[in-house]
Amino acid sequence: MSQVDPALRDEIIAAIPNLRAFAISLSGSVDRADDLVQETLLRAFANIASFRPGTNLPAWLFTILRNLFRSEYRKRRREVPDSDGAFAATLTSNPDQTTHLDFEDFRAALEKLPPDQREALVLVGASGFSYEEAADICQCAVGTIKSRVNRARKRLGELLAIEDGEDFGPDRTTRAALAAERA
Repeated sequence: MSQVDPALRDEIIAAIPNLRAFAISLSGSVDRADDLVQETLLRAFANIASFRPGTNLPAWLFTILRNLFRSEYRKRRREVPDSDGAFAATLTSNPDQTTHLDFEDFRAALEKLPPDQREALVLVGASGFSYEEAADICQCAVGTIKSRVNRARKRLGELLAIEDGEDFGPDRTTRAALAAERA
């Protein structure tokens, strides 16, 4: 600031109250306005060489302030207000590292099923056929398909050590870590 002409510096300082009033009118917040004025002054002094003496200094300062406000407004418009962190806590995602391994375990367990059970399970569970449609494809009774699918699901649960619905998704360690993070 020692390189700034003292008259120019005094003119900048004299503009502060009007800058502050303008910033309050834009932001609606005294604290936010003070931050905008401070950032405006910092940018003005950092770019003082681009100011042409003899032109309108207050207009130059107000333009800097308005551009700052608009830039921050555009940035904040894309942000979600979340002062207590409740929204952010819902954005956690399960780690992907084990997905490939889980799939390989499932594929290996599926291969261990008897062919008739595997066929019935794939038709009903993965391909989306109804029991009736699967029975037609396999040329057997609907009850037979239901029985094969039931036995296949039960055996897969045993092979994959799935005891209940809680065993789907992340493992117990990952669930505990996610729960601790949310707390």
